Amino acid sequence: MEIYKDLSNPESKEFEKLLNSQLSKINIEEGKIIEGKINKITEKFVFLFVEGLKSEPVLDINELKSMGLSDKIKIGETISVLLEKIEDKNGEVIVSASKAQKIKGWDKLVEAFDNNQPIMGKITSKCKGGCIVEHIDTGSLMFLPGSQISDKPLKDISHLMNEPQKFALIKLDKIRGNACVSRREIISSFKKEDKAKIVEKYKVGDIIKNAEVKGYSSFGCFFNVNNEIDVLVHLQEISYSRVNHPDEVFNIGEKHDLKVISVDKDKLQVGCSVKQLSPDPFEHIENYELNKLYKVKVVKIMDFGAFCELEPGLTTLLHSSELSWTKKNVSAKKMFKVGDEIDCVITEIDKEKRRVAISHRLTIENPFETFEKKYPIGTIVNGEVVNKNEYSLFVKVEELDIDTFLHCNDLTYLNNGEEELKNFKKGDKIKVKVLEIKTSEQKIRVGLRQTRPDPFDWFKNKKVNQTITVKIISTDNKGLTVRPEECEMDFVIKKSQIAINPADARPSRFTGGERIDCAISELDFSKRKVSLSIKLLEEIEKKEALEKYGSEGSGKNLPFSSLSEDLKKKDDKKK
Repeated sequence: MEIYKDLSNPESKEFEKLLNSQLSKINIEEGKIIEGKINKITEKFVFLFVEGLKSEPVLDINELKSMGLSDKIKIGETISVLLEKIEDKNGEVIVSASKAQKIKGWDKLVEAFDNNQPIMGKITSKCKGGCIVEHIDTGSLMFLPGSQISDKPLKDISHLMNEPQKFALIKLDKIRGNACVSRREIISSFKKEDKAKIVEKYKVGDIIKNAEVKGYSSFGCFFNVNNEIDVLVHLQEISYSRVNHPDEVFNIGEKHDLKVISVDKDKLQVGCSVKQLSPDPFEHIENYELNKLYKVKVVKIMDFGAFCELEPGLTTLLHSSELSWTKKNVSAKKMFKVGDEIDCVITEIDKEKRRVAISHRLTIENPFETFEKKYPIGTIVNGEVVNKNEYSLFVKVEELDIDTFLHCNDLTYLNNGEEELKNFKKGDKIKVKVLEIKTSEQKIRVGLRQTRPDPFDWFKNKKVNQTITVKIISTDNKGLTVRPEECEMDFVIKKSQIAINPADARPSRFTGGERIDCAISELDFSKRKVSLSIKLLEEIEKKEALEKYGSEGSGKNLPFSSLSEDLKKKDDKKK
C-alpha cells in the first residue's frame, strides 16, 4: 500500500478542491431530521445511505415494524430519521426513526393547535382520570380527560374504543411535550346552533315539569329537560334548608318540577330553582317549638343519618348520633326506609343559619337515667361479659341494654389486673358493684373486686413502726417477697431494708419459708401502699436497748456489734 504525503502536486490540490466543493453543498447537523435511502436489508437491520455522512446509519428492523413501516422496508425507499450523533466513540452514526416520527407528529399537533383545527385520533386505552388517544397521522399519544369524553355522562365507552374520530386540541405543553384533547368540544360545536334555538324558548319564571336528575357536582345538580337541554340547579337553590351536596336531596333518575330563574343567551345556559316553587318555611319557623315532639317524613337515607321533612321545603338532618342512646355508629338504613313517618324532637332552631336540628332518641326513655334510678352508686348487680379488650371488660347489666365499663384494675385486689383479665371470656356471668354513673356522658363504671372483702383492711388497726410477723415466700437479688400472717397480700422487703449492717443485707441468707419479724415503715390507705423493713425493726430495738442499758459492759452481751461504741459516745456526751 502506497501512502501519499505530498499534497502540493496539482492532482492532490484538484482532489481537495472537488471534495470541499461537494461537502459544502450538504448541511449535516446533529438534532435534525434527515432523509435516508435504504440500500441494504438483513434479517435484523436496515442500512441507509445519507449523502454527506462518512458511514451508513443502521436501523433495527423491529423498530420500523413497531412503527407500522413494514411496507417501506424495501431497497430504494426513503425513511425519515433523527440524526442523534454524526460519530460516536466507535465511529458510528446514531439515528432514530421513532424519534423522528414523534418530532414530526408533535410539529403537526403544534400546527393544528395554533390554527385551532381538529385532529383525527382513536381512543386506545383507559387510564386514571380519562383515556389515551393515539393521533392517527403520527402515532403520538394524547390525554383525553373523563370530563371531555362526551357532553353527558357515559357509563360505558366500549363503543368509542379504537374508532377513528375527531378531537379538539385544548391544551399543549411544548416544554414537557404533553397534549390534551377533547371529544366533548367537537360534539358541542355541532349542537351549539340548535342549543341557541332551544334556549330562546325559556323565560324567567317558567315552570319546567318532570325534569330528570342527570348528575351532580359540588356546586349544584344538573337536570335533563325533554332530552334537549341540561339545566343547572345551584346548591343554594335546592332547598331552604342547608344542603352540603346535591346527593343529600336527589337521586339520579328522579323527576322534579323546576322554576326558571335565569337565562344566559350568550353562554347558552338556563338556571333553575327547586326551592322557589314553594314558600320559604323559615318565614313561619316560629310555629315550631324546641323540645317538642313532631312527626317527620324520611326523604333520603345516608351513611351518616337520614334527611327528614318537617313540611314541604323544610328538610333537616337526623344525624346517626341522634338515633339511639346505647348503640354506637348505628345505621339509619337498618332502622328506617324512605317514606317512613317517625317521631322526632326539635333540639335546635337557628333562623340566621336556616338550620333545624332534630333527634329521634329523645323520643325514647334514656336508659342511663333509668339505670341511675334503679341501680344507684354502690349497688351490687348481676352482669354478663359481652365484650373485652386489652385492658377492660364490657358488662351488660341484667335486662337493660347498656354496656358498663369494668377496668382491669377493678378486677382483683391480689393479682396483676392485666393478668387477671385473661381469666374472663365473653358470656361469663359475674356480680359487679356500680362505682360511677355519668348520665350526660353515657358512661357507667363498675368493679368486681369491690364486691369482695378487701385484704388491705388487715392493716386498719396497724400503724407505722409497729412490729408484725411475716412469712418469706421467695427471694431474689432485689429482696424478699413476704406475706403477713392471716393476710392474703404479698409485699417486698427491699435488699437495702434487710439489715443495718450492709454485709448482712443479703437476700441469700434466707431460703424461703422462714417466719421473721419486721416493722411497718410506711402505711398509706389512700394509695393502698405499705412498706416493710427488717432494718427499721433493728434500729427500733437498738434504740430501746440504748435507752434501757446505760453502761458499756451491759451492752457487750447484746447481739449488736456496734452497741458498745454507741454507749461510749453516749457517756462522752454526758460528760
